[in-house]
Amino acid sequence: MSTRYGLLLSSALLALSPLASAGAADTPRDESVDAGQTGWMQGFPPPEDRTIRFTDDDYFAPPKQSWTVCHFRELMPTAGVDNGTDGARELPTELDDKVGEVSFTPTGSDDTMTFDEAFAVNHSDGVLVMHKGEVVYERYAGCLDENTLHGVMSVTKSITGLVGETLVAEGTLDDQTPVRDVIPELADSAFGDATVRQVMDMTTALDYSEDYSDPDADVWTYAKAGSPLPPPDDYDGPRSYFAFLETVEKDDSQQHGEAFGYRTVNADALGWLIARSTGQSVADWLAERVWSRLGTEREAFYTVDSIGTPFAGGGFNATLRDLGRLGQLVLNGGELDGEQIIPADAIDNIRQGGSQQAFAKAGYEGLPDWSYRGMWWVSHDDHGAFAARGVHGQTIWIDPEADMVIVRLASHPKAANAASDATSLPAYRAVGDYLMEE
Repeated sequence: MSTRYGLLLSSALLALSPLASAGAADTPRDESVDAGQTGWMQGFPPPEDRTIRFTDDDYFAPPKQSWTVCHFRELMPTAGVDNGTDGARELPTELDDKVGEVSFTPTGSDDTMTFDEAFAVNHSDGVLVMHKGEVVYERYAGCLDENTLHGVMSVTKSITGLVGETLVAEGTLDDQTPVRDVIPELADSAFGDATVRQVMDMTTALDYSEDYSDPDADVWTYAKAGSPLPPPDDYDGPRSYFAFLETVEKDDSQQHGEAFGYRTVNADALGWLIARSTGQSVADWLAERVWSRLGTEREAFYTVDSIGTPFAGGGFNATLRDLGRLGQLVLNGGELDGEQIIPADAIDNIRQGGSQQAFAKAGYEGLPDWSYRGMWWVSHDDHGAFAARGVHGQTIWIDPEADMVIVRLASHPKAANAASDATSLPAYRAVGDYLMEE
């Protein structure tokens, strides 16, 4: 197996690691240079030195990343998430210019910053703020506009978790059942004796490494298994996400349920549990039960492996506004115009959070007292805020006390959320506090 083949296959998964870094300088976006002005993929055909291909080792590294994040569908196979034929539901809009002027103090700093200034510092492609169901702030940059589908990275996990929590609330899936009882093919894997809940909360004891600096780490095999590309002649490993999950071994030094460990394979295991329990892929279930009933403006999509399996751990793409609609649905306890789209119990279960003790063992110093539940990040602050988070800056932030949803799509050159949390988390809180005073 060539090193180059491993590099290009792992590049999509690299963006999903909470500890990964793209290695670029931490400088604000220059908003005078958008994706069109840089010339990537412009022309018919584009110049060779401005062409991006999935087979490029750096197709999702700066500076190409700022184009790719809005164009995954042009580079790899995908599965659509149908938005139905009923048309888009209007998003009430009453923009408040003062939102952008809200100031806050970044974590670890003595200087203040405005919400507008944070937009550039965090390399935002788009930010939407909704208050009481109404859009009060909307801004775009880079490759994004109101009609563009943008990759949400590991926000996908939270969508997968939302589906899982729905099935648990409806009784389709028992979260105390061992995984092997639902998926016999995983009986001999690390997942076999884990419960569905332990998969959903990522407290499985897996002998699995996502250390990208280690050429022998399991994530490399995972990336190869999930690739839609034809493998080299000498490759005889797993050829799908499902096939790879069967090979994951247990860490005998731990017990399931003891510690939180952020591993993308848990989301794909949940994706398989969903498919086996419902007879539908995550993409098809989401389309039928949510996306086509939410009044979304555009079809969304997932990237897929070589057998068409949606990447439940990081392959979802949608518009900023449609993600706002999804966030508002969650804030509203799953209800839309008097119709219960998602069971309220599913959302309540996420909001209560998981084990803070188990979460603390993962060592997230910037997220003290947080927890992880149903693949959502729960702050346990006095606003009850919780979030879907993806690397390079993707976020759906839900603040029930402030009746607020913030969606941010971004192309931060550093993958780890720690690169932007200092100028994001206090900003979200400051906007929530401002809106509560209005």
